[in-house]
Amino acid sequence: MNSRLMQIIQGPVVSEKSTNAGEVGQYVFRVLPGADKAEIKAAIEKLFEVRVEHVRTLNQQGKNKRFGRMFGRRNHWKKAYVALAEGESIDMGEGEQV
Repeated sequence: MNSRLMQIIQGPVVSEKSTNAGEVGQYVFRVLPGADKAEIKAAIEKLFEVRVEHVRTLNQQGKNKRFGRMFGRRNHWKKAYVALAEGESIDMGEGEQV
């Protein structure tokens, strides 16, 4: 179970919407498609040593793309919105850019 927790969180989602969610204490992560909310909560609490209040998930559908005459589709993926308890925060490497 411990090694699965380390694989559940695939990385942060960096977008304008996720940046706005970060201002109100929510963080957005890309997670394994088979992960449930309890596993995501346990993984975030273990990795970042914070208290998670609740987790919301959604399945992001892959976009249809065209490459010349060929049509293709990007992969589907799962996104998790994680709300932390009052006073908790995660440092996502937001520092000075040189």
